[in-house]
Amino acid sequence: MKHAFEVDTKKFIYTYVRQVDEHDLCRLEMRAFFGYDSPTNVITSKVKIDPSRSPFIRERLEVIFSGKDLDEIKGQATEFVTHKSFKVTCLNSIALNMTPKLHHPERRSIEREIGEVIQGEADLHEPEVNFGIVLLDEVWYFGIIKESEPIWRFHMKKPHMYSTALSTRVARAVANIAVPHPEGIRAIDPCCGIGTVLVEARSMGIDIVGRDINPLVCLGSRKNLAHFGLEGEVVIGPISEVTNTYDAAIIDMPYNLFTHITAEGQLNILKDARRITSKLVVVTIEPMDHMITEAGFEIVDRCIAKKGTFERQIVVCE
Repeated sequence: MKHAFEVDTKKFIYTYVRQVDEHDLCRLEMRAFFGYDSPTNVITSKVKIDPSRSPFIRERLEVIFSGKDLDEIKGQATEFVTHKSFKVTCLNSIALNMTPKLHHPERRSIEREIGEVIQGEADLHEPEVNFGIVLLDEVWYFGIIKESEPIWRFHMKKPHMYSTALSTRVARAVANIAVPHPEGIRAIDPCCGIGTVLVEARSMGIDIVGRDINPLVCLGSRKNLAHFGLEGEVVIGPISEVTNTYDAAIIDMPYNLFTHITAEGQLNILKDARRITSKLVVVTIEPMDHMITEAGFEIVDRCIAKKGTFERQIVVCE
């Protein structure tokens, strides 16, 4: 008899929701998390990621068992014991890869059929654990659901805003691309501006420090962090004065359009980044592959983040 939360081999199924303009950015984040991506709205991996980290993940199913049909799932579920109150949710409320959506009555029927044979106390309103069942590419999977909490939404209204700052969704994805697995990783945002990336990174537990040459935006960054109950170091000064080294750096490159920075100034920022980090994620509205190469980096991945007709390049360098 299998007790709840006994998982034979770790396997996770992640479902995604993103806008058309976000497909490329979403897939780059997938590659950072899992080492590969999916052109569809679902990906399977042995890597465990908190779904709330991504602005695109809808939920995560930690697979406990699988079967070729519902009868096989039901047979395994009859041997299943949980001492926690539970509910069962069918995840096929949207089309997943090549698997079409299951309509509401069919999903409810499946949930009842599986829930009735699990040995435990069902609670549809405030369950201690939410079990999930999903049909994906002709295989049924049963496991534990963890739903994504859109934490980034709470960060959209900051006390201090900046017209050219990244959106919270893009900033969160960029932080994940730079530091997909935060344990033991130290990062820096040396041109942090108003702190959009800092807020997202710190809210995910990423060890990151901020820096900017503008004292006013540094103050704004500190206030934004404090507003959301986050702690983080924000230092006034150019990247050229950084003496420590970091595992990763994120640079939303100052643009000629909005600042007085020259192409030489941009190149110097990249050269200083090469001095202090082994991995760099550059956000830029201008092509700068030649500068990145001249600074000593190799481009290992990239995408275009779109918002209407406005495009930003996200370039991953090592």
